[in-house]
Amino acid sequence: MSTPDPVPDPYANMRWNTPLSEEHATLLLDRLDASHGRTWLDLGCGWGELLVRAVSAGPADATGRGVDLDERLLERGRSQAVEGGLADRVTFDAGSAAEVETGADRVLCIGSSHTLGGTRQMLYTLRDRVSPGGRVLVGDACWERPPNAEALEIFGDEVLSLVEVVEHARLAGWRVLHLSTADQREWDDFESTWRAARQEWLLAKPHHDDAAGVRDQLDTQLRDYVGSYRGVLGFAYLVLAR
Repeated sequence: MSTPDPVPDPYANMRWNTPLSEEHATLLLDRLDASHGRTWLDLGCGWGELLVRAVSAGPADATGRGVDLDERLLERGRSQAVEGGLADRVTFDAGSAAEVETGADRVLCIGSSHTLGGTRQMLYTLRDRVSPGGRVLVGDACWERPPNAEALEIFGDEVLSLVEVVEHARLAGWRVLHLSTADQREWDDFESTWRAARQEWLLAKPHHDDAAGVRDQLDTQLRDYVGSYRGVLGFAYLVLAR
């Protein structure tokens, strides 16, 4: 018999909404010189896991602001800030990243280039969001090898190669202080945890009214990943300064 239990949030089991490991996150914060970051801005922050960690790793008076359009994710971020004792130092605001005019001495824009007009435009826009002497962490999808027709159909033709991302950063006046890419285990874990809450729900509720639709959705997503873009779509992290 069907039960009223709703399908869970896809983000429920995810620590990061990006292919990233704990070790890699620590490396990125180190390359950002987080211990000296006094003001932080996270554009398209989601629940701002890295933002909260960054402020926590900085000076006692460090502050952070996350901006996103998804109120559900922002509420999760606020809860994490409260749990970490940072409610008075980290804020989460609903709004468009493109409309943010204030800057900070450390800026994060991970997986959110689309909110700033795409990769090329993002690299120029961020110049006005970071204070002189500051640093920016950009996280952006890129092709690790030439995409097949299926990958292009899923992601469109706006994704650049890693070589192109680095070159456009140079053209925008940035110096690349650090470059690393998500490895295959990070990608596999990201994709798996994105589906994990729904997979567990499906196993527990196989006769739910929504079970067939969820099963088809999950099977299609896994098929697309394994068959179309695993090892083709990459994700680059660049720490930039100018």
